[in-house]
Amino acid sequence: MNNKNIDSGGVQDGPGTEDPSVTLFREYLRLKTVHPEPDYDAAIRFLERMAEELGLPMKKVEVCPGRVVAVITWVGSRPELKSVVLNSHTDVVPVYEGHWKYDPFAAVKDADGNIYGRGSQDMKCVTIQYIEAIRRLKAAGKRFPRTIHLTFVPDEEVGGHKGMETFVKLPEFHKLNIGFALDEGKQTCRFRLLVVVVVLVFRCPGSPGHGSRFVENTAAEKLVSVFRNECFTLGDVTTVNMTMVKGGVAYNVVPAEMDVSFDLRIPPTVNLQEFEEKIKAWCKVAGEDVTYDFAQKHMDQNFTCTEESDPWWHAFSSTCKAMNMTVKKEIFPAATDSRFIREEGLPAIGFSPMNLTPILLHDHNEYLNEQVFLRGIQVYERLVPALASVPPLSGEE
Repeated sequence: MNNKNIDSGGVQDGPGTEDPSVTLFREYLRLKTVHPEPDYDAAIRFLERMAEELGLPMKKVEVCPGRVVAVITWVGSRPELKSVVLNSHTDVVPVYEGHWKYDPFAAVKDADGNIYGRGSQDMKCVTIQYIEAIRRLKAAGKRFPRTIHLTFVPDEEVGGHKGMETFVKLPEFHKLNIGFALDEGKQTCRFRLLVVVVVLVFRCPGSPGHGSRFVENTAAEKLVSVFRNECFTLGDVTTVNMTMVKGGVAYNVVPAEMDVSFDLRIPPTVNLQEFEEKIKAWCKVAGEDVTYDFAQKHMDQNFTCTEESDPWWHAFSSTCKAMNMTVKKEIFPAATDSRFIREEGLPAIGFSPMNLTPILLHDHNEYLNEQVFLRGIQVYERLVPALASVPPLSGEE
């Protein structure tokens, strides 16, 4: 007789047959830390329980009202050395439930072992993989020279302004004495280095008038001129997407002004000052009174060193190679909290061990297979000791 029960259209293992790490992952997925009103209190209670189970202290830092960064710390045998940070965010993006085959907060597992839920890839999987790797290492009696901090931050999905961006300026962050940080990456075992994010808003004023007339010098004409600019493609990894258009008061009135917003992802090989000069030129072509401003503007272009001569990168890459994992360095086209860490002059890379998985971050029917998830724990079981055992660097002895 089949010992599996159907729940919400999915398949659930019978009692005692599911790996406890998978069960914990599914529990975490069910927490509705979804914008615009994430239940951060539920996440903090969950993390407090994890810290208690691990036998490790957890510190809570309220960086803004209602926005708490949690830090679980495993003190190393040489706490004076620079620490290793394993960072993850607790929030997830909204869903269009009508497009999901299962409830996006039920953590349903299908017959193939695919676990559906918002955050299954971005990035609640990594959070639990960190925790479970630490659990296994502690259970094996391991301890490493460098202190390991697990940081859990809010509001990454809305820009990090009330999360990591504020946290890095506080003394509690600097007391972590960070030497190296891991954050989320993307599938296929490739690693994020850096990308510059710009959200750009063009303001196009024009002549208003009745919708029945041929009105000259309209805001829409100027907006179209901005669209036509071919300079938007600046290199293979630069992306530009029009994300918002605002304007108009009635369907039969020509608007006096229109705004158009673009999301730009610019590689670190692009000179940002020169790029802004191009923006000014586009405005001039569109019309003398067309202006622009930045809703978000990150100008830091610090690289994390990925040469084998770098002790941190060597520890990371050599461990991956020892596990027969193909290492391909890549500039990640999204923006995560590691950019704020790099702005503090600290090395940080993005890594999510989700190979052979379709990219469904922010998409409908986001899922992760349980075997891929479990393999990720094993990967961190190897990576964390390697990083926390990097020999003392210059100035640390």
